[in-house]
Amino acid sequence: MRQLLSHRLFWPVALLAALLITNVIYSPDFLSIRVRDGHLYGSLIDILRLGSPLLLVALGMTLVIATGGIDLSVGALVAISGAVACLNISHLTDQKDSGAVVLAVLLALAVCVALGIWNGLLVAGAGMQPIIATLVLMVAGRGVAQMITGGQIITVNSEPYHLIGGGYELGLPLSVLIAAVVLVLTGLTVRRSALGLLLESVGGNREASRLVGIRARGLTVTVYAFCALCAAGAGLMISSNVASADGNNAGLWIELDAILAVVIGGTSLSGGRFHLGGTAVGALVIQTLSTTVYTIGVPPETTLVFKALVVTAVCLLQSPAFRAKVLPGRARRSGAVVEAKPRKKEATAA
Repeated sequence: MRQLLSHRLFWPVALLAALLITNVIYSPDFLSIRVRDGHLYGSLIDILRLGSPLLLVALGMTLVIATGGIDLSVGALVAISGAVACLNISHLTDQKDSGAVVLAVLLALAVCVALGIWNGLLVAGAGMQPIIATLVLMVAGRGVAQMITGGQIITVNSEPYHLIGGGYELGLPLSVLIAAVVLVLTGLTVRRSALGLLLESVGGNREASRLVGIRARGLTVTVYAFCALCAAGAGLMISSNVASADGNNAGLWIELDAILAVVIGGTSLSGGRFHLGGTAVGALVIQTLSTTVYTIGVPPETTLVFKALVVTAVCLLQSPAFRAKVLPGRARRSGAVVEAKPRKKEATAA
């Protein structure tokens, strides 16, 4: 039982279960899933669909944090991605032209990847602190998104583009399938190759990794570019789902939710070991928490405070130091073990 409680995923999964139970109490049919025209509908499907953009952003953020960095610009990149795609689609004479829509999507992805490389070069090449380097793009990028949209909300009427965030495939929302594929491919890449170990080495001790021949700069630039690519994908999902691009509000504060999802999943902000599965659970917790706020009728003016309290509680429960303080018996047992070892060594030496 003690090992179960100390597992990094126990408290996030327990919180997720508690949130689902709370929703069932207030809405008995919350867990029901309906089939309509071959598509699955229901509150659980909505959580997966609405949480897909956050999951994408959190995956990229996980790898950045694993290297000891942080990316505060992902929200701005979400806005830029949607703005670039919708602007180009809005200029098409035929917005149903799939080829032209694909080119607009690829352009949006390329722009964001270039900005991600810029972040990586500032961090790895210029030696700028990650929080400062990405804070610059966080502020400037939001302005760039508004310049692209001209300060207006660009609306599009493109069925091919709408499929990204609002389409269905195999009965599930296409955005959920895209997020799941990215999660699986990322997991296979970092765990079935040496890449994951290299990232953890860079985040654990950058100087030591350099001395053993690991190209920390190239890895750093790569993870920032990947994070930007994930943010761009999230921006396409959000803008295509609402058929519009809002440079001011699209992706607003999603960087904070992504960081919370990573932390809830058990990845340390100091870098080193990371857990993609935990990040996925953390993203689901954040989205389910947002859904629960509306289900139980939390007043809008206290929504952010409510979310902050819940996230703080689960992070404290995950902390071994906090659990040792609130469970003094366990702390004394741990201390006894620690003190017993030196005495045994002293007896052996004598």
